[in-house]
This record gives sequence, C-alpha cells and structure tokens, in this order.
Amino acid sequence: MTEGARHLVVGRFRRPHGLKGECTIFPLTDDPDRVFATGQALWAVDLAGQVIGAPLKVERSRPYHREWLLKFVGIVHRDGLEPYRHGFLAVPAAAATPPEGDEVYLHELNGFAVVLEDGTPAGLVTDYYETAAGLVIEVQGPRREFLLPYRKEFVTQVDRTARRLVIAPPDGLLDG
Repeated sequence: MTEGARHLVVGRFRRPHGLKGECTIFPLTDDPDRVFATGQALWAVDLAGQVIGAPLKVERSRPYHREWLLKFVGIVHRDGLEPYRHGFLAVPAAAATPPEGDEVYLHELNGFAVVLEDGTPAGLVTDYYETAAGLVIEVQGPRREFLLPYRKEFVTQVDRTARRLVIAPPDGLLDG
C-alpha cells in the first residue's frame, strides 16, 4: 500500500463488545457480508480520513442487530480497541466493488458535467449535501449556482465514464 493511497470508508467503530477484543461496527456499505468477511484487511481511519496504523485483519465477523461484531487478528482484549474508538474502517478504493449502472460514489460527483435532456450544458457539480430529505447537488451554472435534489425524476441519467449527469430540472429552477 503506497502512502497517500485513497481509501473509502465502509464502517464506523462503535464500541468494544465484551472483554476478548470484539467490537461493534456500524456498516456504511451496501455489501457488509463481503467487506467484513473473515480474512479481509481493513484500515482504521480518523475523522480527517488519515490512516491509523497497520491494516486490521478480520478474524471473525457476524451481523448483530443493525451492526456487525468484528474480531481482529492480534487484538485479544478490549483495551486493544481503544485507539480506534470513534474512528472508521476503510478499504483501498481499488479494492472496493465498483458502482453498477447509474450509481456513483459521492466523492466522484464533484466536477461532473450537468446537461439538460436536450444536451444543453447546465453547469458543473461543485459540491453535494446530505439533508434530511436526501442528497442535494450544488451546480455552478452559466449564470448562477443552483441546488438540485439528486432524485430519479431530476437526475435522469448518470454516465460515470463521461462524468456527466443528464437532468430534467423542476420548472423555474434555471430561470434567472
């Protein structure tokens, strides 16, 4: 693993579970069975996204209510988990399952071209926000910026290869 390699967060450390080195992990992935499988290497990262120490190898795992119980090789007591408390688990971006169909990773959205269904350029995605109502993208248009809910009725096509979103904005959104 090279220094500075990009990692994608797949889980959040919750707390130690019991006395023998197990911990509860809240999954932040659609595929926890594969990501947390026995033998998988996971990297602990802090709130800044910086890797904390060597990779942790999963010794055993199992679903536990809405979370997962994980035991890592070499951690035999709950005290060994303290450095990771309130941190996150990540995998190298290259090891992650690529999105399928019209799915994208959120971090990829910045810089996507945004075009209307007739091909007219509408701007570039410059940010995204996770709100209680769902994901919203910020688009810098030719005259002004605008916010667009990232929903099927407004984002009608996603082309990861071309880094382009085709949109059908609500009436009046682009008027200015």
